[in-house]
Amino acid sequence: MSSIAALIITYNEEKNIRECLESINWCDEIVLVDSYSGDQTVAISREYTEKIYLRKFDDFASQRNYALEKVESDWVLVIDADERVSGELRQEIEEILSDNSHDVQAYKIPFKNYFLGKWIKYCGWYPDYHLRLFKNNHQLKYDGMVHENVKINGKINQLANPLIHFTYKNLEHYINKMNHYTTLWSEDRDKKGKKIGIINVLFRTCLEFIKKYFLKKGVLLGRQGLILSILSSYYIFIRSAKLWEKNILDKEEGNEKDIFSK
Repeated sequence: MSSIAALIITYNEEKNIRECLESINWCDEIVLVDSYSGDQTVAISREYTEKIYLRKFDDFASQRNYALEKVESDWVLVIDADERVSGELRQEIEEILSDNSHDVQAYKIPFKNYFLGKWIKYCGWYPDYHLRLFKNNHQLKYDGMVHENVKINGKINQLANPLIHFTYKNLEHYINKMNHYTTLWSEDRDKKGKKIGIINVLFRTCLEFIKKYFLKKGVLLGRQGLILSILSSYYIFIRSAKLWEKNILDKEEGNEKDIFSK
């Protein structure tokens, strides 16, 4: 049977980390990289693993890549502190580990996301597949500032049982994370030379609400569906507006350089 390591990156997760670690305590190895938490995250984690490393946070991809360097097992299961592996998902993963005959290199796992006290079955939040289980060939690397991904050369399948995800604690938590992620997204797109006009900003915002609330059936979730659809469109507006702002500032900076060069 192949061995498996759970990989976690944390920062101030004392309220979540114990339940997360309990759900993966069956793994052969748990590798945790913490960004110098100021709470009891590390102390609690030491009850479950000795492979705890402290590293100053720069971006998610770099944190995960640092953790990958510490992994010794045959397979890697990537999990966050607010996620839980159910008994059904564990059984499905163990069946994969016991079969060395297949040529699959990685698996996408469906997510069962909870927000505002409810399982968000619609709005495009389910099954919401993410690549979280893959063979460890000691060469894989994560890339990207936002929604970082690991590139797999080989066959990728999907698992049937979901990872349980308790997303945002409340609306304040959502908005704080939104502000952080939209800044990272706009910086990444700006560095790549992406441009956006104000009409496009408004169009994308309206389209997002229509997609989430009507096409993705958010209307069936009642009040939660309405609030989430509005938040999703606001997310698109903020990140697009931040990119538009950077385009304007870049243009002004370029004009200033032209003036001084004359």
